[in-house]
Amino acid sequence: MAGFTPSLDPADARRTLAELIQPHLDRDSFARCIDDLQHMYSSCCAYCPYPFAGYGLRATPEISYQCEQWLPLDELRPHFHRFYRRALTYPPVLSSTPFASSASWAGIVARFPPFLHHFDNPAKLFEQLLADAGLRTKFLFWSFMPERFYGSGSDRYPGQSATIAEWIQERHYRGKHMRCLDAASGDGANTYGVARLLVERGWLPDRLDLEGWTLEPLEAWAAAYGRFPHDPARERLFRAGSADCFERGYATAIRFCCVNILDAPEAELFDLILCNGLLGGPLIHDRREMDTAVRNLTGLLAPGGMLLAADHFHGGWKQKCPQDELRAVFEMNGLVTIEAAEGIAALKP
Repeated sequence: MAGFTPSLDPADARRTLAELIQPHLDRDSFARCIDDLQHMYSSCCAYCPYPFAGYGLRATPEISYQCEQWLPLDELRPHFHRFYRRALTYPPVLSSTPFASSASWAGIVARFPPFLHHFDNPAKLFEQLLADAGLRTKFLFWSFMPERFYGSGSDRYPGQSATIAEWIQERHYRGKHMRCLDAASGDGANTYGVARLLVERGWLPDRLDLEGWTLEPLEAWAAAYGRFPHDPARERLFRAGSADCFERGYATAIRFCCVNILDAPEAELFDLILCNGLLGGPLIHDRREMDTAVRNLTGLLAPGGMLLAADHFHGGWKQKCPQDELRAVFEMNGLVTIEAAEGIAALKP
């Protein structure tokens, strides 16, 4: 199971990032693509009334509609998907990109960060992405690590942290070797928070193993090295939140890996498993997939161990599964649900 061990050494970050992103792309292999995009954009400029899509401009239904007439996303998407596949050394999860979640090119342009705000023309964007390795790296991170709206702190679920602390105290776990899994670690902020919680309750780094799992290699890399090339402000907040992990030496107990929990992953059993922001949200909400995920996580849980799931940022329109239904899935897989200050908690008999 390949992964990344946390490090603040820039050389480590550069070396491992080079394993994920291709250093060069051949412009000639994209020449036809650029010509097609430029023709579409020129036609749009010639016949489409203002205002056109632009950075910071709200993509109203009218703007999105007229953009779809001249720059239909169904025709742009294959070109960018091909770019993602060529630019990355691994098969990308294309459903994570803006081309999967936006209704039009106008909607994508409106969400561009400042370093992309000149590129309402997809052909010009393509040319620069092929020519400028630095821009290409930032664009890839922006594509696969979108802005989060639930904060960058390491204690995103304080109620869950309280449940973990109570469970530790009741079972006299203090000082024993503890294996923990953050099964949907994302950018890793919560993983560092769990490590901090355990160390504050008596664990030394050599008595603790903590793994963070995510589908996206760029997320695992960012979590390990505290680097967000596309978002300096997010990087500063993240580094401030994880600084004590490095200062006190317990970052050595953490490892970030790329794992799909639907694939029956194999690993040594864990005493504590967290799966936040995944079950019942946009990514895993089909009943069969939820059952598979919970069954696999249950199989990774040691007897007497605890599995927790919470989700306060997929509420409303993004929530696909009521919490009662998820609790029933836990119980159907042999877990005993208990009272939790936040989300769902269950023990394995």
